[in-house]
Amino acid sequence: MGDKKLPNLKGYVCLVTGASRGIGRGIALALGECGATVYITGRTLKPKDDAKEGDAGGSLEETAAEITTRGGVNFFPNNLT
Repeated sequence: MGDKKLPNLKGYVCLVTGASRGIGRGIALALGECGATVYITGRTLKPKDDAKEGDAGGSLEETAAEITTRGGVNFFPNNLT
């Protein structure tokens, strides 16, 4: 694969659910590399330093929550800054 220019997402805010591992984690890291502010959630989260592999240009905010419950879903709009 050739070199591809990453989009500039500085100033964008993204919420990635299921970001403690797998595809969600990869998406969160890629968004951070593009400069976005990324809020991540998962049922369990690794420490912030571990989640910031590669120390991308964006910022990372994390929260452990179960979004399949009513209380978990209500948490987000009321607590994101």
